[in-house]
Amino acid sequence: MAAQRVRRGAADGPAVTPGPAAGTVAQLYYTSCERGLSGFAGFQFNAVSPGVTTEAMHTVESLAGYDPPRPLAESETPGQLAHCPVTLCFSPAPSGPASGPGATLLHVRYVGRDSARRFGNYFAHALHAPSAEEFAAACGGRLAIEFWGSGVWTATESAHPRLPPLGGDAGPVPPGPLDARAVGEFLAGQRHAEHLEQLLAAAFQAVEGGPSVVLVDRTTDRIAHWFAAVSFLLPPALARRLSFSTYMLRPTRGRHHLIGSVPEARPEIGPDDEDAFLLFDFAAGRFPETVPVHHVVRLLTRIGVGSVRSVWSWAAEYTDGTERHPGDWHPPVAAAAAAGGIALAGPDVDAVLHWLPGATHLGTTRALVARDLWRGRPASGETQLEALARAARDGGDAILHSELEGALLQARMRSYVRGAPTATAPRPVVGSLELLSKAVELWVTLVDETDTARGRARLLLWGIDAEVAPPDALRTRVCHELAVELLRSAAGSTPDQALRADVKRLVSVSAPFRAALLEGLDALLHGRAGQSALFAQFPADLLTFADLEGRPLLQEHHLLAAADREPASSARTLLRILTVRAQDFPDGDLLRVLWRGRPWTHREALHLAGALPSGSPEGRGGDGALAEWFERVMSREVPDEAALRALLRLCALLAAPERRAWLRDDTAATVQCVLDLAARLEDAEDAARLAREFTGGPLPEPVRALRGMRLAGALIAAPAEPPTVPEMLNGLAFDTADRYLREVRQLVLGARGAHHPVPERLLQHVSGLTLAWYGTPALPAGHRALVEDVLAAAVHRWRADDTERLADRLRPYDVAVADAVAEHARERRAAKKGWRRLTGLSRFGRPGTDREGRARDE
Repeated sequence: MAAQRVRRGAADGPAVTPGPAAGTVAQLYYTSCERGLSGFAGFQFNAVSPGVTTEAMHTVESLAGYDPPRPLAESETPGQLAHCPVTLCFSPAPSGPASGPGATLLHVRYVGRDSARRFGNYFAHALHAPSAEEFAAACGGRLAIEFWGSGVWTATESAHPRLPPLGGDAGPVPPGPLDARAVGEFLAGQRHAEHLEQLLAAAFQAVEGGPSVVLVDRTTDRIAHWFAAVSFLLPPALARRLSFSTYMLRPTRGRHHLIGSVPEARPEIGPDDEDAFLLFDFAAGRFPETVPVHHVVRLLTRIGVGSVRSVWSWAAEYTDGTERHPGDWHPPVAAAAAAGGIALAGPDVDAVLHWLPGATHLGTTRALVARDLWRGRPASGETQLEALARAARDGGDAILHSELEGALLQARMRSYVRGAPTATAPRPVVGSLELLSKAVELWVTLVDETDTARGRARLLLWGIDAEVAPPDALRTRVCHELAVELLRSAAGSTPDQALRADVKRLVSVSAPFRAALLEGLDALLHGRAGQSALFAQFPADLLTFADLEGRPLLQEHHLLAAADREPASSARTLLRILTVRAQDFPDGDLLRVLWRGRPWTHREALHLAGALPSGSPEGRGGDGALAEWFERVMSREVPDEAALRALLRLCALLAAPERRAWLRDDTAATVQCVLDLAARLEDAEDAARLAREFTGGPLPEPVRALRGMRLAGALIAAPAEPPTVPEMLNGLAFDTADRYLREVRQLVLGARGAHHPVPERLLQHVSGLTLAWYGTPALPAGHRALVEDVLAAAVHRWRADDTERLADRLRPYDVAVADAVAEHARERRAAKKGWRRLTGLSRFGRPGTDREGRARDE
């Protein structure tokens, strides 16, 4: 097996051993000569082996063309000719059954002058076989590039037209010095060797139909070394299909996969050729900007030419013959490299693990691949370990499978305890007793390794979900230590949300941890004062009220913490705490803790007043604070009508004799005052008298609220003698008077054009406001404008009948004004256009006068 051979080392000799060749290759000489097969002087075949076909000769002739660089075109001395580029050109046979021109390897040297002393002559020595198999057999299985510098090549004409074939019983064609060692030494000294990856990637593309590679270097010997490096690194099947020419004067005219040239030829790739050729100029340091490099290319380059032939020979045991593209070759090459102890990169490991499940042709070898990857430890992630364990199982290696299952268990456990984002939820450990024992052993090991609260919480959770039972004493110790740590670190800080979620779940599924948390809370709260804050910070949302059964102190702190998070629930919380304490009334400390310096709202006070028992708080858990808090809520500002309704309901409750004991005398007096005034607002018999009820010295806040929100409406609803309205209006607070006038104006505007008579009480108030318009002292400017709107609407917009009723109400108090209003009613009834200027009503068209006829300022 490959894995067994690899263990001898990655550099154990070549992949093939030269031996007797079954096939032969024909030789062909092509040059400009006087004697040849054509019968006339000039370029022709000087000599060929027997059996060479015309088609083979045409192939050689088409490949044999040679143009020297211009500076070397007139070379003729041996020294000059030695500097001329040498062409080694290979045209492989087509894949599949031999039906084409066959495989041809051609060596071309420039020889300067021909027999007619003309420059431009060259000598081409070709080897040809009708098929790739015969060519490989005759060459001992070696690649075409390995015949660079071979002693078989000649540049001397043959005196006989027939040349002997090579190979067969005479042995393989002898290769040149270009072996893996020579290429490795060459690459080690190259300043542009880092571009070998790109060059190899470009060669992969070229063989698959991509752009040809043009490689420029100082000599064709160096070019041959680059070609050899690429050929050795390529998969052997692809390397045998790789066509190349180490030298062309005009490389863009070539169609080989690899094309060489030298700086003296000045090869250039124009814009029209950029899609068909990639230029690697090692002499000038110019390279393609981007060449996609597959991970298999990186792996092969990293293996290097010194070891790659062995890896390729071992890789043959992992292939199935369908490999075509770099992605196809990657897994078997990586598997072979792992078998040889060569370090793999992450993408290499991923490629093998992705390939293994479908590589059914491997059979039991899958387990060997898994063992090689596991031995070198390039695979460690959960997904990778899962794939290895599956391969070991499919390959029938029970021992390796068990070992990998243990490693997978450890990886999953550590990932979960660490809280890694990719951690998977624990699953019950099933299988062998050995695996279950391993799980317990790992749990015990991680107790000492895990140094964070979250890690220990997740360790406990893992044991529960995986159904692994560690020693009871150790688990109890971990629960206790975690509970104490959580409680000590909770006060004054906000715990990590991920830790909070883990602990919340742990409390719900682990009775030992829940018990440890409760015991820790008891110890802290009883052992030292001022620890209640920690309950608000951490455990309150972890432990339910039912969990604290039988622990009244913990229940109380649980309720306090809940109220701290939701202040709107403070009243309900107070009543629950009283139940826990088995007392009827709260004391001042409890009130201050729950409301933290803010007074009750009217709704909260109403809720408590309705829920607390009757009678005195003394001796029943309460103290004087309850009276103080009710006094404070009675003096609190009433912001809106809803609060006022709550306040009135509160006063109704507090006025009951059974609750009188809760209040101070002045608070009780305020309560009764509020109730009395509220009753008067409902059924007042005289508006002016009602208004006087809300005058005088400083009024309590509830009375001010009644005045501000309800007095104006109550005044309008109450009867009013017109002469009392001006005095009433002047006696009202400015905001109350303003509200009263606005509401009257709204009612007057709503009554215009109505089909039913204006209510009597509204007539009374409008009459009173008319008198106030002319009265003394004058109204404030803002109020005067409102009264003006009221009178204008009554005179101009009411029905004539209602306007006459208004005149009748005014007549006992101001005849002139009454007459003016009546006159206007008559004019409207007669449908006269325009309207007469009425004496005493400037609004009606003439200057106003007072009752004595004196002109009054507008």
